Amino acid sequence: MSYLLSVLLLVAVLLLLAAAWRYIHLKRFVNKLAANVREQADQRQPLEFTEVPELMMPLYTAFKALLRQLPSSIGRDTLTGLPNRAMLKKALTPLMPITQGSLVLINIEKFRFVNDLFGFSTGDKVLQAFSLRLRQLEHQPRFLARMDGDEFLLFYEQEVTSEALHEMQQLVQQPYVIDNAPIGVKTKIGCLQLAKDHADISLMLRRVDLALKKAGKNHQLLAIYETGDDTVNLREMKIINSLPKALNRNQLYLVYQPKESIETGQCLQVEALIRWDHSELGFISPAEFIPLAECAGMQGLVSDWVMENAMAQISRWHTQGIHLRVAVNLSSSDFEKDIVAIIASKLKAHNIPASSLAVELTEGTLVADMLDTRDKLRQLREMGIEVAIDDFGTGHSSLAYLKDLPVDEIKIDKAFLQDLLTDVSALHIMRSTIQLAHQLGFRVTVEGVETKAQREALRKLGADVIQGQFYANPMRAAELEYHGLNLHLFSNVEGRDLTH
Repeated sequence: MSYLLSVLLLVAVLLLLAAAWRYIHLKRFVNKLAANVREQADQRQPLEFTEVPELMMPLYTAFKALLRQLPSSIGRDTLTGLPNRAMLKKALTPLMPITQGSLVLINIEKFRFVNDLFGFSTGDKVLQAFSLRLRQLEHQPRFLARMDGDEFLLFYEQEVTSEALHEMQQLVQQPYVIDNAPIGVKTKIGCLQLAKDHADISLMLRRVDLALKKAGKNHQLLAIYETGDDTVNLREMKIINSLPKALNRNQLYLVYQPKESIETGQCLQVEALIRWDHSELGFISPAEFIPLAECAGMQGLVSDWVMENAMAQISRWHTQGIHLRVAVNLSSSDFEKDIVAIIASKLKAHNIPASSLAVELTEGTLVADMLDTRDKLRQLREMGIEVAIDDFGTGHSSLAYLKDLPVDEIKIDKAFLQDLLTDVSALHIMRSTIQLAHQLGFRVTVEGVETKAQREALRKLGADVIQGQFYANPMRAAELEYHGLNLHLFSNVEGRDLTH
C-alpha cells in the first residue's frame, strides 16, 4: 500500500511540474504575442512567429485573422490611411510641453449634403481626395490626422499665419472631380498658436475646437484661438445646460410685436418672440441662445414651448374678445417631425381655430428639404394657417422657387432698408421685389421700420405691412392688451407712440 501511495504522489508531482512548465511557456508566448500586436499597430508590420506551440496555434490563428480584418482600427483611419485621434495623441505625448508651433483643425462644412446628393461612395472618394490634397500641401505639417468624419488636424512645428491658413483654405476648396463630376466643398478652419497654450494635449485639442466653432460664426470661416475664448465657451455651455430646466420651469417668456397694415393703419397680427432673463447671466438675446439650442439639438424643445405658450395666450385673448393672429417661428428641425400633427393637436387642446395662427420660417429651412417642407406647408395652409418666409433676401433668395411654394407672405429683411432713402439702386431693388411678389400673389411685410420717412417710402412702393419700432416694439401680453383696448384694436393714430 505504501508503495502504491508513493507512485501516486510521484505522478502528482510530475503533473504539477508539467503544468508549471506549460504555464511558463504559455505566459511567455502570450507576452510575446501582445508585444508583436502592439508593434504591428504602431508600425503596420505583419504579425509573424517562427515557432508557435501547437497548443497556442488556435489563438495565434485567431489573432492573425482579426488583425487582417482590422488592420488600422487601433491607430489609423481605414478610409484615408491617416493616423486617427488616438495615434495623434500618442505621437504628441513625447513632445510635451510644446512651446512653439500651431494646431490647425479643418472641417468640411455640411459634408452630409455630399453624401445625400451623390451617395456615400462618392462621399468617401471626396474624403480620400481631400486627405491627399492635405498630404500635398506645400508646407507639410509634422503630423496629419483624421479626427472625425469630416475633420482633419494638422500639427506644425512653426507658427502658421492667417495668410497661410487662407491659402490652405483656398487650395482644399477647389472642386474635386469624382467620376467626371466636379464637386465643390466649403471648409472652416480653426487654429491654435502653441506659444502660450501647451499645458496638455486635451486642453490643446479643446482650444483648437473652440477656434473652429468661432470660425463658423464669421464670414471667412477662419479663426485663431484668442485668450478669453474659454470664457465664451463656458458661458455657452452654461446657457445650453440651463435651457431645458428654464423651459420646464417657464423661466422664459414671450413678447409680441405688432405688424401694421399700411392701408388701414390697424394691426390684426403679432409675432411671438421668445425672451430669457437668466438668473445668473442676465438677459440673453435670442440671437445668442437660439443658435446654441440648434447646435445642441434642443431647438425642438424651444419651438414646442413657444407654440404651447402662444396658443395658450391666443385662447386667453379670445375670451377677452381680442382676436389677433399670432405668428410663431419654426426651424428646419421642426419640419423633421410631424409638425402638422403637432400643431393640430395643440390647436385642439386649446380650442382655438387654425386661422388664429401663422408660421414663419427662413429660406434656409425651406432649402434643407424642399419637397417634404413644401408638403407640410401645404397641409398647414389647408388647415387655415398662414405661412410667411422670414428674413427674405438674406439666404437663398429666389422668388422663382417661392412661386411653387404654399406661401402667403414674404418678410423683407431690415438690411434692405438701410439705404432705401439715399440710394437709388436700393430703391429700385425694393420696388422690383415688392412688385414681383405681388404678381406672384404674396403679401409683403418689411421688417425693421424705424422712421416715418421709411414708412412713407414703403407705402409709395406698395408694401402691405410694416414691422418695427416706428409702429411698436415687442410687448408682453398685458402691455399689448392695454394698448389694444385703448387704441381700438391698434387703430394707428398719427404721432401716437405705442411703445410707452
